[in-house]
Amino acid sequence: MACDLIKGHSIGCRDGIGGVVTLWFAQFDEATLTLASGEVTDLEMGSAHLHGYHMKRGVGSITETVTGSSENGTVFYTQTAVLKFNKLSKEYQNELRLIAQQRLVIFAELNELNDAGVRTVMALGAHNGCELSTGTGSSGTALGDFNGYEWTFEAQEPFPMYEVADMTAVAFDQGAFTYAGKVVS
Repeated sequence: MACDLIKGHSIGCRDGIGGVVTLWFAQFDEATLTLASGEVTDLEMGSAHLHGYHMKRGVGSITETVTGSSENGTVFYTQTAVLKFNKLSKEYQNELRLIAQQRLVIFAELNELNDAGVRTVMALGAHNGCELSTGTGSSGTALGDFNGYEWTFEAQEPFPMYEVADMTAVAFDQGAFTYAGKVVS
């Protein structure tokens, strides 16, 4: 890397960017991931679909928290994804009811660009799946207040989030990935 300042530890360039563009949902029991060296190198889903939830800029997020116990000799990773929709609606309410019953693998398409100039995608819940842990539907007091839904998904995993193998131009256009298609909400 051109920005390495110290051999063995890279401070890195100031070229990172935050934010989630889209959360892609796959039903856990329909998704087979091939994992190698911290990366998802293949996704097989047969006739199943990936469901994409696009969000407004600055409202979606992913977080990973590592928890270790010296006494027990254990380490696990809590992965969290937050999805936020504007506007209360019966369609989102019905979708929430269905999603709340599922175990999911969530792919977070980030604003972060990789070396090829395409968005980075991270996989959450690769081993145990993500589940809806909390959700709210609200409308604020003032006309300019938030009106909509905020859903939080959580996974507890034995390994950190996996990066998805580099795509060509758009999410999941890698040649080895097999699924019925993307559905965007």
